[in-house]
Amino acid sequence: MIYCGIDWAERTHDVALVDDTGQLLAKRHITDDAVGYRILLNLLAEYGDTEECPIPVAIETSRGLLVAVLRTGKRKVFAINPMAAARYRDRHSVSRKKSDPGDALVLANILRTDMHAHRPLPADSDLARAIAVLARAQQDATWNRQQLANQLRSLLREYYPSALAAFETWRNGLCRPEARELLKAAPTPARAARLTRTQIAAALKRAGRQRGIDAEAERLREAFRADWAHQPPLVEDALGKQMLALLIQLDAACTAADDLAEAVEDAFPQHPDAEVITSFPGLGVQLGARVLAEIGDDRTRFADARGLKAYAGASPITRASGKKSSITRRWVKNDRLNHAGYLWAFASLRASPGAMAHYRRRRDEHSDWHASAQRNLFNRMIGQLYHCLKHRAMFDEQTAFPTALAAAA
Repeated sequence: MIYCGIDWAERTHDVALVDDTGQLLAKRHITDDAVGYRILLNLLAEYGDTEECPIPVAIETSRGLLVAVLRTGKRKVFAINPMAAARYRDRHSVSRKKSDPGDALVLANILRTDMHAHRPLPADSDLARAIAVLARAQQDATWNRQQLANQLRSLLREYYPSALAAFETWRNGLCRPEARELLKAAPTPARAARLTRTQIAAALKRAGRQRGIDAEAERLREAFRADWAHQPPLVEDALGKQMLALLIQLDAACTAADDLAEAVEDAFPQHPDAEVITSFPGLGVQLGARVLAEIGDDRTRFADARGLKAYAGASPITRASGKKSSITRRWVKNDRLNHAGYLWAFASLRASPGAMAHYRRRRDEHSDWHASAQRNLFNRMIGQLYHCLKHRAMFDEQTAFPTALAAAA
């Protein structure tokens, strides 16, 4: 067999081909454009790359146009972790020398010696990969929105506590359009205290509020006119300008999160696995799309449910050496799937009586902390999801969490 290793960079890439004995057959330095990709494909074809027997390729990334070109057909592309590649480099040389052509040779030799220990990129469908792009982007936008909201809240605490008190009763607080519209109309507490009921009601209407406008305007007016401490006028005006600049970023983040959420709602229901995923308690369109984005729809990706649990960071890990042994949580995992799993387990507590009973049993009988009990619940739920996706079955409460009488029978 022939093995290919590619050390990728922003503008150029180094390619190395080796045979079964580790002999270097060819090396190339290609550019990151259509001409360079054509040179790479011609080089692979020259050494026997065909549709029936493609040459496997190792590269230190799983994204980009180069990877998309390599994944055409049945070719296996292995995304090698850069830390793992650095350890392999020490096997060939202890002088710590490093070069791009040498790294390409190391990657090719990784496949030659240990291809069985690495997994190729999953053969997900184009729809699943598109949903993954949208779900991850929406997740990033949500995190960015929350980060900006936290920054804005910290800034308001320095000079504008009346705004925080006025928006405290609203869900999502500063991320709501009403809060952002009022902050635009009154960037300082002095200006907020001069707002009339009509001006506040107009701001609420511009934000899209339709009910209870008069009562809410009266409540906000009283909160703005209450007795609060103030910064000096010049400092207060400067902080107001800083707040408006931060508010522009928060507006953009809120718009991006909402637009991407709509895109996910349009794309996710089109996937065949969407019906099975959303049949589970606690999984809606957004959270279900995040789960699908990380596990994909390639059923050969995980050999069994244990592999998926370890990938999600739901199952514990054992560390044993000599007389010492400990069981701890996993730190090396898919962080996006693990975060979605925490939200999934938390939401399922109210949606599923069996999930709540399992959680209470972990807390009472096993003395688990809250996070540990939820992780154990997530471990069980994702194992059930693996089974349902494999057999195209919907979630069944009685099968997933059988009662004591049914279990005894």
